Amino acid sequence: MKRLPIPDDVTGEEIDKSVRQELMSLPKTLAEDVARNLVMVAKLLDDEPEQAYQYARVALRLASRVAAVREAAGFASYAVGKYSEALAEFRAARRMTGNSDLWPVMADCERGMGRPERALAMAGEPEVQKLDRAGQVEMRMVAAGARRDMGQADAAVVTLQSPELASHSIQPWTARLRYAYADALLTVGREDEAREWFAKALEADQGGTTDASDRLAELDGVEFVDALDPEQEADDALKPVAESTVEESRADESKAEDVEDDEEPEAVESEIEPEDAEAVEPEADLVEDEVQDDDAEDLAEDAESAAEARSEDRAGLPEKDGDDS
Repeated sequence: MKRLPIPDDVTGEEIDKSVRQELMSLPKTLAEDVARNLVMVAKLLDDEPEQAYQYARVALRLASRVAAVREAAGFASYAVGKYSEALAEFRAARRMTGNSDLWPVMADCERGMGRPERALAMAGEPEVQKLDRAGQVEMRMVAAGARRDMGQADAAVVTLQSPELASHSIQPWTARLRYAYADALLTVGREDEAREWFAKALEADQGGTTDASDRLAELDGVEFVDALDPEQEADDALKPVAESTVEESRADESKAEDVEDDEEPEAVESEIEPEDAEAVEPEADLVEDEVQDDDAEDLAEDAESAAEARSEDRAGLPEKDGDDS
């Protein structure tokens, strides 16, 4: 049997005392395992019903003869729209306990399966009289929904008119009952009354279980812009990219200009150097030639002076003996 991961901090002790008593009929280790799965069902049922359903199936395979397990499995199936499966689990739990508390949700499963007439028939059964006040209010709302499913909108309005609706006391079900009545009024075109009852529903909705505020805004012609609008998200997603692209482009241009500024002098130098070399080299040759010519002239003059001096010296010397012979 495939087991689903359960956080270590989920011990199973979190479940209701009455459920723990039911699980005492199981071996200790098995009871703890079932309890932990039931805790996960309760944690995930509202926000992640698909996951809750998976944990409920595990608990059901482990302990299908425990009424609390069948009930939890029924609510998990109901949350994901598996109405036939949910109805079967609720019926099994009711047979085990003999309790009528599940009667309204069983009737609503009939509605979900496309059988509103059967839900309406259940509203007239003796089991309804066994329900507490909250259960009877739930049954009234299911019956009104069945009337609307059958195209009897005006009858749905009448079905919801009750002492509980007129009461000023706030109960856990008050907001939902007022909301259902407002919605039924709107269906038959009584818009002003509907607005009044949506406001009353909002006043009683301390836990935020309805969208009465949105319905009121809609009736008042107020439009809300969806913060998660896909098109707006796409625009927002593209903006930074475009801006960064422009910035990068500007940065690249700036870098290119800097590079050009740095490279231009080198280019000029490289262009000038050959010309300067050509201009300077001939001048150096000329200087060397001039130096060489000056040196040659000086040497020539020195040679002539030396020759003249020798000539003069020779002229002043006596003639050698034997020159006459």
